[in-house]
Amino acid sequence: MSNRSQKMYGKAAFALVFAILILLITYSIFIGTVDIRSYFLPLLPSPPPGAQPPSATGPPLKVYMYDLPRRFNVGMLNRKSTEQAPVTARTWPTWPRNSGLKRQHSVEYWMMGSLLFDGDGGDGREAVRVSDPELADAFFVPFFSSLSFNTHGHHMTDPATEIDHQLQIDVLKILGESKYWQRSGGRDHVIPLTHPNAFRFLRPQINASIQIVVDFGRYPHVMSNLSKDVVSPYVHVVDSFTDDNHSNPYESRTTLLFFQGRTFRKDEGIVRVKLAKILAGYDDVHYERSVATGDNIKASSQRMRSSKFCLHPAGDTPSSCRLFDAIVSHCVPVIVSDEIELPFEDEIDYTKFSLFFSFKEALEPGYMVDQLRKFPKDRWIEMWRQLNAISHHFEFHYPPEKEDAVNMLWRQVKHKLPAVKLAVHRNRRLKIPDWWRRRK
Repeated sequence: MSNRSQKMYGKAAFALVFAILILLITYSIFIGTVDIRSYFLPLLPSPPPGAQPPSATGPPLKVYMYDLPRRFNVGMLNRKSTEQAPVTARTWPTWPRNSGLKRQHSVEYWMMGSLLFDGDGGDGREAVRVSDPELADAFFVPFFSSLSFNTHGHHMTDPATEIDHQLQIDVLKILGESKYWQRSGGRDHVIPLTHPNAFRFLRPQINASIQIVVDFGRYPHVMSNLSKDVVSPYVHVVDSFTDDNHSNPYESRTTLLFFQGRTFRKDEGIVRVKLAKILAGYDDVHYERSVATGDNIKASSQRMRSSKFCLHPAGDTPSSCRLFDAIVSHCVPVIVSDEIELPFEDEIDYTKFSLFFSFKEALEPGYMVDQLRKFPKDRWIEMWRQLNAISHHFEFHYPPEKEDAVNMLWRQVKHKLPAVKLAVHRNRRLKIPDWWRRRK
C-alpha cells in the first residue's frame, strides 16, 4: 500500500474515532453522567490562595413558617398586649432598645422577621417564605425559646418557669400534629436555641431538628453537633463602629488588651478568674470585672474601639457575645477557649483577623502579653482591615440585608439539607433503621 493510501486510511480512522467520541460525550451529557465543565474548567486559572468562596448559591431557600399565636414569639416583647393573632409584616414590632443582654439571644427574632419581610426576593436573600408547605425546602418554628427562658424562667426556680415549660409542651403538641413534622421526624425543621437553657425541659424531643445554636457546650454530641446544626453568632450588644477610618488605627488604639465582664463563670469559664490574676499589674492591659448595665455596655464599646486586642475567654459555655462585640468594634479578638465552634467557618477564615491561645498558653505567666507586645504592626493593621471587611456578616437587620448574619444563617441551613434529605429518604425504606449499629 502506498504512503498516500496509508495517510488517507489513517485520517479516515482518526475521523471515525473522533466522531464516535463526540457521540459518546454528547449522549453522556444528555443522560446526565458527564459534566461538560470537567473538560474545560481545568484550563481556567486557579483562584488565588485564601480566596473566599462565591456568595451566590442559587435561588433562595423556600421556607414554610408555622402560624403560631403571638404568645410563642413577639407576645413576649409586650406582655401587656392580649393580641394573639399571628404576627404579620405589617404588625412586626421593632426589637426594644432597652432589652439589655436579652438582645444577645435574639437570633430567633431576626430569623422570623426575615421570613415575614415581603420584599420581592431579588435583594440577596437566602430564604423566602412560602405559603404552601408542599413547596417548602425547610420548615421554621417561630418559637422564641431563648426569650421565653429570659422572660418566664430566668431564675429557674420562680413560678414563671412553668409558663416556659407549658409553652414548650404546647409547641411540641402543634408540631406533633403536623404531617410535615411526622413525615421527616422533624429533621427538616429549623428551631433557634441560642440561649444554653432554651427549650431546657423538652430539648431531647427536638433532637433531630436543625438547631440554631451558638455553641455545643451545654449538650452531648448526640443532641447537638456540626453534622446537623448551625452555629450562629450572638447578636452583638455594643454599637457597631461604622466610621472606623482612622489614618493610623494602630497608634490610635492605646490599650494593648481589653476585657470587661463577669469573671465568675461555670465550667471552662473558670479560666476568667485565673486570667484576672495572670493579667494583673500590666499598664497596657485593661481587665475589669463588671456586670452588663447600660452604662457599662457603652463604656465597653468605647474601650474596645481604643484597644488593639480584645480578650475572649470562655464563659459558662465556650462562646460568648463578647467575641462579636469585638468584631463589630474592629478590635482583634484574642480567643481563649479550647472547645469553641465559630459561625460561618466554611466561608470565613478566623485566623485572618483573630488570635487563638490554648488555656495552657494563656495561663502561663507573661506569655500571652509578651506575644501581643511583639505582634507586628503590619500584621495587626491587616487584621484590622479584615475586620472592617467582614464585620457586616455579623450584623442583624430588619429588613434583612445582603450577606448579613441572617442571610448567612439561612445559607448554612441550606448546606444542611442534603444530609437531611438523605436521612429522610433512607428512613422511609429501611426496615431496620439502625442496622449498622448492630454489626460487629
